[in-house]
Amino acid sequence: MPNFEDLPNDCLALIISLTSPLDACRSSLVSKSFNSAAGSEPHWVKFLPADYQNLVPASQSFSSLKSLYLSLCDHSVLIEDGKMV
Repeated sequence: MPNFEDLPNDCLALIISLTSPLDACRSSLVSKSFNSAAGSEPHWVKFLPADYQNLVPASQSFSSLKSLYLSLCDHSVLIEDGKMV
């Protein structure tokens, strides 16, 4: 009987992209295949705002979009001339 481990990485990544960021992080603990799929860049870009490049100071760099997402969750960013976070 086939299982999730038999699905291609792209298919797993698509499935995970339909979840929440928290569920994506949780799914990465299931297996190596899920970890790889949950860390895929196209998956994490869906959780970021469309203008996410404008929210990150040029002095900062991130190893992945997942780390950028987690950083934005942990650190408030002022936008709209300081009127919004």
